[in-house]
Amino acid sequence: MKHILENWREAVPFDDGYDTPCMYLLNLPTKSGYVHMSRGRLAHRAVYEALVGPIPKGLSLDHLCRNRACVNPEHLEPVSLVENVMRGVSPHAVNARKTHCAHGHAFTAENTYMVRGERVCRACGRERSRTYIARKRATARASQGA
Repeated sequence: MKHILENWREAVPFDDGYDTPCMYLLNLPTKSGYVHMSRGRLAHRAVYEALVGPIPKGLSLDHLCRNRACVNPEHLEPVSLVENVMRGVSPHAVNARKTHCAHGHAFTAENTYMVRGERVCRACGRERSRTYIARKRATARASQGA
């Protein structure tokens, strides 16, 4: 515990435009952006537990500042893993936040169905079907007239 607090005192503030500055330990972050302490412990979790208290069971810490190397406890919030992922910028999270398809149709219960875990727009499906049928009819007419 003493080692964690010593590292916290060595933390370097950095102004990233957030309300309070991010804090970094002198340890280098890994490729994933997180800072590890001895025995593979994640630094942000260790600092949070040392300065705030235990992380509730089943919850993970969300970096509100979106900076994985930050250990400032003011930037960390215990949330469920699903909420943490959905707050992020992964393709899954970005797509889940979309309210309309690429052609501007709303994703409503009436206009949406699921295929292999993805939302599909019924209005776009109807338009694809109309285009396909029109193309088939035009090809059939062209072959009959030739």
